[in-house]
Amino acid sequence: MTNEIEEEADLYKAGVHLFMSAVEDQSCKDAIEFILKQNTEKKKLKRLQLMICSNGGDVPSCFALIDVMKASKIPIHTVGLGVIASCGLLIFIAGQSGNRVLTPNTSILSHQYSWGSWGKSHELFAQVKEFELSTKRMVDHYKKCCGIDEKTVKEYLLPPEDVWLSATEAKKLGLCDKVKTLY
Repeated sequence: MTNEIEEEADLYKAGVHLFMSAVEDQSCKDAIEFILKQNTEKKKLKRLQLMICSNGGDVPSCFALIDVMKASKIPIHTVGLGVIASCGLLIFIAGQSGNRVLTPNTSILSHQYSWGSWGKSHELFAQVKEFELSTKRMVDHYKKCCGIDEKTVKEYLLPPEDVWLSATEAKKLGLCDKVKTLY
């Protein structure tokens, strides 16, 4: 246990956070705390690195983390490894432009926001409104982070079916800046 704590402290000092889980309240809270603490250190690092391997998850938690990433005074570089899917991809592309790296064997999944719902009709209409707002947030996020237009986003990244991409294909669409090994 002591070695694990020391390794986490070493990563913190180096400005590295491992995001290797589902996108949910706790994993996003840990990443948000890391970014906020790093931004309040007296001696600020020149950059932070968020290493992501995630199957995706919760959209509201995802956008909470993205908002904190965008507000960080320290640039955040992102590295995708293993798999970055759904919300994991949204977090990845929020990294500083020019510094979003995918390792060659990373699998990428982009797809439409999915949800389940129940309730009275007025509750369902309210949930449809949130679904529409979330979809717009996603489209706008792709446009802003990747420099592609809405038509391209909807056609290649958010069509009705899941879209799996290799790291090289993701680079062609502007989802990353480099495809390379870590060291």
